[in-house]
Amino acid sequence: MFLLASQTGGLVYAFTQATVEGKLVVATLFVASIFSWSVMVTKIRVVRLARTQNERFLAQFRSDRQPLRIYESKERFDGSPLYAIYRAGCKELAFHLLGSTEVDDTFWARLEIAERITPSQMGVVITAMERAVGESALRLESQMILLATAVSGAPFLGLLGTVWGVMDTFSGVALAGAASLQAMAPGVSGALIATVTGLLVAIPAMFGYNFLVTSIRSLIVQNDNFAAELASEFEHKYVNHSARPQLVNK
Repeated sequence: MFLLASQTGGLVYAFTQATVEGKLVVATLFVASIFSWSVMVTKIRVVRLARTQNERFLAQFRSDRQPLRIYESKERFDGSPLYAIYRAGCKELAFHLLGSTEVDDTFWARLEIAERITPSQMGVVITAMERAVGESALRLESQMILLATAVSGAPFLGLLGTVWGVMDTFSGVALAGAASLQAMAPGVSGALIATVTGLLVAIPAMFGYNFLVTSIRSLIVQNDNFAAELASEFEHKYVNHSARPQLVNK
């Protein structure tokens, strides 16, 4: 195996020449690479699904002037942050309008005779939607800390392995009492593989992290905009703005 590595050169030879500490660093970086790639693939799928489902949901929502139509039909858009915000707002609105969140055959009949809600009750509906916006943002940003750690930590961990390996190499040369390029080259080569591995982990993680951060920010802004749009629709159709709290004269 050693003869094959020496003939092949490159990373294989460098790894065989690394110290035990250097090999542990490389192994740690390899595990970190698996985690970072797993997070990147998973989050990219989540972002793509969210975009696709958001487009489907918005097309359905804006095709009807009745904002509660999707809620009444019980049609689902799993993976869409906008749908989660919409459902949270509709449930709270239905509770204040009808006294229940249940959707049955009498839903539209009860809705037609229901009195409009007050601005203070609408404030509770908006709070429910804002809470859903925050929860959606937390779900989208979950596990991103692993990518950020891989980007910032992998090069330093690799540098640690390299410095340690070079230190051991110079210590061995000092103990031998003879310095030559042939004696030092294998140890230095084995030490440098830790830095190379750290960069191989950090560089893809950096590109993936930047792409995901931009995509997630775009989705969060879209969530905020939709929450404002939905609140406007609710206020226009179901809020009695003429209701004012009565002042008590003393």
